[in-house]
Amino acid sequence: MNNNGQAIHLKKEILIRLIKAFYTEDFEENTRLIPYDMRPTGAEVPYRCCIYKERAILKDRTIAGLGFQIEEDDERISLTTYAKKALERTEIDNKNLTVLQAACKGCVPSQIHVTELCQGCIARPCQQACKFGAITVKDGKSHIDGSKCKKCKMCLNACPYNAIVKITVPCEDACPVGAIEKDEQSLARIDFDKCINCGRCISACPFGAVHEKSQIIDILKALKSDKKVIALIAPSIAGQFPGNIYQLKTAIMKSGFDDVYEVAQGADITAQNEAKEFAERMESGESFMTTSCCAGYNQLIKKHLPEIKPYVSDTKTPLYYIAEHVKQLYPDAVTVFVSPCVAKRAEGFENENVNFVMSFEELGALFVAKKIEILNLEETPFEKESSKQGRNFGITGGVAQAVKKSSKDEQAVNSMILSGLNKDSIRKLKTYAKNGTCENGCNLIEVMCCDGGCISGNATLNNVKTASKLINQLTEKSDDIKRIK
Repeated sequence: MNNNGQAIHLKKEILIRLIKAFYTEDFEENTRLIPYDMRPTGAEVPYRCCIYKERAILKDRTIAGLGFQIEEDDERISLTTYAKKALERTEIDNKNLTVLQAACKGCVPSQIHVTELCQGCIARPCQQACKFGAITVKDGKSHIDGSKCKKCKMCLNACPYNAIVKITVPCEDACPVGAIEKDEQSLARIDFDKCINCGRCISACPFGAVHEKSQIIDILKALKSDKKVIALIAPSIAGQFPGNIYQLKTAIMKSGFDDVYEVAQGADITAQNEAKEFAERMESGESFMTTSCCAGYNQLIKKHLPEIKPYVSDTKTPLYYIAEHVKQLYPDAVTVFVSPCVAKRAEGFENENVNFVMSFEELGALFVAKKIEILNLEETPFEKESSKQGRNFGITGGVAQAVKKSSKDEQAVNSMILSGLNKDSIRKLKTYAKNGTCENGCNLIEVMCCDGGCISGNATLNNVKTASKLINQLTEKSDDIKRIK
């Protein structure tokens, strides 16, 4: 879940205004007015130094909402022009994130810092703890030589007064693969060759400076066209909105979609195929297999962890199977995956059967803009019900449990859960790949990019506890997945 409080409210308000503007007779002009309508002359300036700074940042947020890269912005170009370009756009690019440079604070570099609390201890515990000779004592205070410091935090742990602290750059510290660095102006910059689209930087930045590039205008254009538009909803969506999933289907169709399919149906196929593949791998003498449904994990393998590839399941993701099924039924339809995270935008871009990706946040904004109250709607059933395990894919442990439940021999599956990709979990995967074996006799590793699973993706709306409870209420009424023969 993205915890950037006020930044999330600003993003949502802009999305709502963009959607409302789209359905007016003058989309371009009403888009141009968004920063001025949100911060009219004489209004309170809640966050920045002046109203002009506020409007500049709101303009950048609107540009990102229109689906453009802020780094490529020329401030002389008006929102009117961007709105027109969004309407004329026929293709989207694969850069899913952008940094709002006007919003970026330009945080001081990450460092170990001695504060004024330093007492100049005679024992010199910090100096003794440092193995790199980075600490000297001058005028009764400890000083750290940044050129020698390795940021090991040994001095920090040794100080009896807690006078030494680690100053972090939130977005850089959150990124598990070092894809964010500072540019020449000390502003955040994303290296897309390294980025795995995990979305951690979005959640971490306290200024909301890292932003998703929305595809909402492209989706609205599709909804307004004569084409059939079908929503593919992620399993984790059941924990995000009020009402039940059948009322949610009604709401989505009321917002303009022609039909709705559960990606949990694809999850059933993924689980059964992975169960077959797991059995085959174990029979051939392989030591372990990792699951493959997390888009962030797949990006990690591709860009940073090729050594683990031989141990990764070849089975396709739930989105792959359901999108393939829908395109077979309706070849000319526009498919929109409704997603909990930015990583799925990358998967959607690589899948020819997925036309667009819409986040839970964007769907919520669409409901607000169209005044759709889910709790007031009737239920619309799905043509095919998904299994309990398929609907549970978005919760940590759900994938492994589905594979186990699908297997001929459940006892043969000894699973491990890596919940949350970070430096430690990546180091573990590297070790498993190097040694060719997993610890404690584990032979199936479920890897989830987000801690807690998809229910804590950067575009989710509820906290993990609430989301889990709502999904459990749904799965209690669902049948178990069929065991492979």
